Amino acid sequence: MKTTNHTEVTEFVFQGFSNFGEHQLTLFAMFLALYIPTLAGNVIIVTIIHIDHHLHTPMYFFLSVLSTSETFYSLVIIPRMLSNLIGLSQPISLAGCATQMFFFITLAINNCFLLTAMGYDRYVAICDPLRYAVIMSKGICIQLVGGACSIGLIVAMTQVLAVFRLPFCATRVAHFFCDIRPVMKLSCIDTTANEILTLIISVLVILVPMGLVFISYVLIISTILKIPSAQGRKKAFATCASHLTVVIVHYGCASIAYLKPKSENSRDEDQLISVTYTVITPLLNPVVYTLRNKEVKDALLRATGRKLS
Repeated sequence: MKTTNHTEVTEFVFQGFSNFGEHQLTLFAMFLALYIPTLAGNVIIVTIIHIDHHLHTPMYFFLSVLSTSETFYSLVIIPRMLSNLIGLSQPISLAGCATQMFFFITLAINNCFLLTAMGYDRYVAICDPLRYAVIMSKGICIQLVGGACSIGLIVAMTQVLAVFRLPFCATRVAHFFCDIRPVMKLSCIDTTANEILTLIISVLVILVPMGLVFISYVLIISTILKIPSAQGRKKAFATCASHLTVVIVHYGCASIAYLKPKSENSRDEDQLISVTYTVITPLLNPVVYTLRNKEVKDALLRATGRKLS
């Protein structure tokens, strides 16, 4: 009988925000209002960086890659979530669920390490400016991006293979996408080994890059405080403000979601945390880097001027 149950599950159904009942249309409107500017903003950032030669620097190279990654990251999750909210939910096959989980993990980890690379870039720019062009050469930047992508791919393959080797007895995923823990809960067997693997990987891919960024900013701040003029200190801090804002929210949300005890929050609280890092965090890049970054704002004005002229 056990074997029959194992082979019967060929697809999953997302429970999504079913607990919210009649408020689902309100959630749909709210998430759509956040998703459209996220998509448009990240595309604009990538386009502006590509066409404006003033932004052809390592920092903006990393930002363009991060914006591209965030765009695909949101595309993997949000369209299906929106369709579920308006009653167009369809079951997802095991292969489809594994694919969604694979791209979600790959892109999420890629974003973590890209933010680390951006932190290193700011460290070199402020702490070793005379050697900046040599250290942050095009080849090094490409290697850092390649390393971030490779780590994401390796971890995603490891996690997806571990999860989808489990036998499943239930079909209703208590979430709005194929996240690791909600899918593991559908297994017929004890998943302690998988939980330990997930925790170890989460610690490595969240705390390690977060620690590296922290060290970078300790060194950056100590260097900035040695700058004699107040204007010079203000200018140096300004070059880091946007990145630091994104880092705090990104790593903060990831830590709460994946480093907390598994039974600490209710389903609704878990979904609220997930909404933060799948819907709101991708919006940070275009908001922070356009509203708070003078170089990007100037590039947007130049581009608009060319179009209007």
